[in-house]
Amino acid sequence: MKLFFFVFLSGLAVLFPAISHGQVTVAVHTQMVEHTMKGGLGASWHAIRKPGPWKNSEYDFPARETGARGSALEGNPPLDNEAAWKQLTQHVRWLGLNWVRVELSQLMYEPQKGKFDWDNEEMQTLYRILDYCQENHVDVFLQQMWTEVDWNAFPGVHPLISAPRSLEDFGEGLAMLVDYLVIQRHYGCIKWLCMTNEPPGGTWGYWWSSGSYPCVPLEEGFRAVRQALDRKGLKVPLSGPDWTDLPPVDPQKLGFDQYLGAYDIHSYQGVNPAGEATLSQWAQWAHERNKPFFLSEMGNMQLGWGKDNPGPRTFAAALSNAETFLRGIRAGVDGFNRWSFVNRGDLDGQWQLVRTWDIQRKKYLPQVTPEPVAYYGYGILTRFLSKYSSRLKEEVTTLSGKVPENLLTGTLRSPGGQLTTYLLNKGKTPLEVTLRLEGLEKERSLKVYQATEGSVTTAGYRMDPLREIKIGGQNSSLKETLPPASITVLSTFSLSHSDPGVIVDRP
Repeated sequence: MKLFFFVFLSGLAVLFPAISHGQVTVAVHTQMVEHTMKGGLGASWHAIRKPGPWKNSEYDFPARETGARGSALEGNPPLDNEAAWKQLTQHVRWLGLNWVRVELSQLMYEPQKGKFDWDNEEMQTLYRILDYCQENHVDVFLQQMWTEVDWNAFPGVHPLISAPRSLEDFGEGLAMLVDYLVIQRHYGCIKWLCMTNEPPGGTWGYWWSSGSYPCVPLEEGFRAVRQALDRKGLKVPLSGPDWTDLPPVDPQKLGFDQYLGAYDIHSYQGVNPAGEATLSQWAQWAHERNKPFFLSEMGNMQLGWGKDNPGPRTFAAALSNAETFLRGIRAGVDGFNRWSFVNRGDLDGQWQLVRTWDIQRKKYLPQVTPEPVAYYGYGILTRFLSKYSSRLKEEVTTLSGKVPENLLTGTLRSPGGQLTTYLLNKGKTPLEVTLRLEGLEKERSLKVYQATEGSVTTAGYRMDPLREIKIGGQNSSLKETLPPASITVLSTFSLSHSDPGVIVDRP
């Protein structure tokens, strides 16, 4: 009989994986700030609509044949589809994206040396994006992806991957753009400027020779742009080096510090404990110099890369982005940018948060709708995070003394004092977590939000609170069961599904 009972219980353990009852405690010290972000959480918004007329056969050093510019190119709806653009801005507002990397090329505004075009279709697209950001208090990380102008490319090098032949002309052109946008059009939302996307120095890069052609050092480019901005009295800080993919800090390669106001790198491998250590090194390097550090592109190519690959829009990708965010917060990252908000998804993977393009029919969709798993899987992170939030000190303990590897946590306090705790369970079994908020000055009401693959793939999914919990005074702790492979948020922000996400919560 005892043997039968033991076998019976063993069978139950197989059918119903054990919950770790009360063994994990997350103690949040609500009055102890570890780091205050200089940015927020957002996604890339590409303004580029048209590639240059350059043919690879004309160059000794050609560009990559497929997806050299990425499938975010032409991701926005046509300018004359006002209804689609309204839907697009409603979606970005629902997500609450508050730190947005806005991307362009020199070909858009200076197709010929010294001749600027401020009125073409691509520039009109840029203005629409910046208008939204300006009106909604979104910080813009303005990113020139590449030059792509033949008049300033090295002989025999495709304009897409060539470094500028004349750095003086390059710097002057970029300064003219910033002057026009910031001074003449009054886009105060532009907080940072990055002059090039992923130059060699990490593992790969689009231009500054991409390792195929001798050219000037990156430091000279930063110097030329900074001097050109200074001559016009433009205070917008430069960010760099924009290397990928999670390169280590190498002081020997960072001789351009005097020209930068911020540091940024990219990650497309997700962020594991080793990656978190790398981010910590970069954050320490930047913060010691009184500069912010941004993860200005993030994603996970290990989940799928290449034409029509759905990997980036899966829930596995959402879990990976949540891990990157939480490890990054812990490392001291000041701002995060997911690749990407609009994306056709037909060249280098389906990175889109919203659907604007019919991949099969190769034409724009008449309406803009969510890419549901990616949209909600990222939205549960972005909707409850105010820019300039502070990460609070946490202590995670267990009865066994060993913290589950699949559990990641982070608590942020907004400038206005709202609290948001993120709980990520990457594992295949539920976890029961006790959350204790220490130092609360008064009773607070926490709303519980949750995303699992099953929920976000259900038709009609709504990100409404699952329940409300009062905490504070004599009752400073609560217990929450985290489903397998889930993202749970407990926040004093009270948002129903119909509410827009938080952009900035002021004191």
